[in-house]
Amino acid sequence: MQNNQSRKLAHGAMMIALFTVLMAIVFYVPIVSLLAAVVAPLPIIWYSAHYDRKSSVFVAIAAVIVTFFIGGLFLMPASLIFAAAGMTIGDAIYNKKSKVFMFLSTSVILILTFAVQYVIAVRLFAVDFIRESLDLMKTTYLESIKMTEQITGQAMPKETMDNLKNMLDMLETVIPAAITLSMLLFALLLISVNLPILKRLKVNVPEFAEFSKLRLPRSILWYYFIVLAINLFVRPEVDSILGVVMLNVSMILWVLLTIQGISFIHYVLNCYKQPKFLKVISTLMAIPFYSFVILIGIIDLGFNAREFIVQKSQK
Repeated sequence: MQNNQSRKLAHGAMMIALFTVLMAIVFYVPIVSLLAAVVAPLPIIWYSAHYDRKSSVFVAIAAVIVTFFIGGLFLMPASLIFAAAGMTIGDAIYNKKSKVFMFLSTSVILILTFAVQYVIAVRLFAVDFIRESLDLMKTTYLESIKMTEQITGQAMPKETMDNLKNMLDMLETVIPAAITLSMLLFALLLISVNLPILKRLKVNVPEFAEFSKLRLPRSILWYYFIVLAINLFVRPEVDSILGVVMLNVSMILWVLLTIQGISFIHYVLNCYKQPKFLKVISTLMAIPFYSFVILIGIIDLGFNAREFIVQKSQK
């Protein structure tokens, strides 16, 4: 028992030290920081995958506190995000959860951690980095337009200026959806990079099914139809709270249904034993033709289209 406790403490100290070194690289070393940022949660993941949740929480908090002494408040937001994500991924491995559960729980933790830090930054430090980034973007666009007008000697057409203003306003409106999708993508990146490393370290990690077998919950269809009905019949104003919510929810649902549509296309190509380069081409073509791909995703979720494809491909 004493040996197990000593091993747990020794491993905890080692992982805290390694996490601190990786965070220092993220903060102080320019080029290598990108790679270090992706593997920064690895020490916390490894520890949480081997020990109980209580010990993992303690190690994660201790790691964040130690990084505070080497980077101060500037390093705290990143260390909190990486430590929380690492503990969530490791806890899912420890409790033998599926990779889908791991992805969803990590995404939720990332979103919550980011949201809490944003509220703290605004309320306590009066720093709204999202607003400041948008203002900087608007200022940059306006300065570039003025410079263009000075070089060409021609004023920018009013229609172009109106389109630019509408684009910037739209960008501001969809920030919640953009942040949510970014956190989902970041969670997928962390899992995709760190799990193969853990596998090499003899950690038993869950496996993702093939992308072509992806089936999102059918409830997404109901959400999509509810949002579509509200947009068609209620027609909320873009600047209203309901309009902002509908726009952001619509954006997230479009992305999910597009992913489902691409998965179905890959499934069809697999059934007919088509070459792999067609999957790459179809994925790239899904971007400009996303409306059609969304329709495919709706059909895939709403009907038993895959069984029909299997029957046709076997004839």
